[in-house]
Amino acid sequence: MPDVPAGPRAPAAAHRRIRAAHTADTVTVYQAYAPRLGLPAAREGRFPDAWKRERMTWIKPSFLWMMYRCGWATKADQETVLAIEISREGFDRALAEACLSHYEPAVHPDRAAWQEALRAAPARVQWDPERDLHLNPLPHRSLQLGLAGWASRAYADAWTLSIRDVTPLAREIHGLLRAGEDAAARELLPVETPYPAGSLPHLGA
Repeated sequence: MPDVPAGPRAPAAAHRRIRAAHTADTVTVYQAYAPRLGLPAAREGRFPDAWKRERMTWIKPSFLWMMYRCGWATKADQETVLAIEISREGFDRALAEACLSHYEPAVHPDRAAWQEALRAAPARVQWDPERDLHLNPLPHRSLQLGLAGWASRAYADAWTLSIRDVTPLAREIHGLLRAGEDAAARELLPVETPYPAGSLPHLGA
């Protein structure tokens, strides 16, 4: 009996899934800022005028990836961690119009097509390793969504519904971890479940 050829390898998309705290209408993303920007944003529930709306801004649905990025709110200019609740309508539109931040042969016809799509896209996506409680990399990937141009302005002034300062939560969890109380730390983590984004072939997911 002839050998049966092995089936195709599981696509990278199997490891790319958006996990987030979300409701029927909203999704929570995280960012970290210097207190001069983060504190007014949390106090007013909106980004202040000093927040540069023309710059690309990166949002992260994963709390632990945010902790990895900001070092549990200890890195310079990242001492204030914000949980930003945004509309799913805006989030879904950004995903639909986003482009991968890097070229992937399985997604793009060629490098030139990717570069053209990237130039035109108001958002870009990176899939970075998700992190465990101790911020070690996990096999599956976490979404980082970069917003620019009109998408950045819409995020700040239309999609954002509420802003909370979760720096005390980050510090409490970090303190429990340093004390060896992993179970207690895990209990405080925001509940993040798979986000129903549907198929995202243009993002390799």
